Amino acid sequence: MSRGELCTSYVRLAAGKTAADLRQHLIETYQGDPFITIPDEDVLPQTQMVRGSNYVVINVVPDRIPGRAIVISTLDNLVKGSAGQAIQNFNVAYGLEETTGIAQLPLFP
Repeated sequence: MSRGELCTSYVRLAAGKTAADLRQHLIETYQGDPFITIPDEDVLPQTQMVRGSNYVVINVVPDRIPGRAIVISTLDNLVKGSAGQAIQNFNVAYGLEETTGIAQLPLFP
């Protein structure tokens, strides 16, 4: 395990909705967000995808229990946490490009 947080959330879906519907909603919601990525359906988020960066990776898979889905997300809490959040908010508040100073790619490994 490299550094970061891997979060697994179990959600109850609205009547008639599927995990694919939830995934599509997340894609539409975060479209254009510079720091949130939703990978292909078969790609599960991993901490090494965001290590040392301000990025978040989210995906949705169906649960074995009907009417539920599993949302898996990952972030590097040392960057996306308070420090990255402060820089991102400063940029927005002072009219700078939101990604200024925090758009570096994740570290490897």
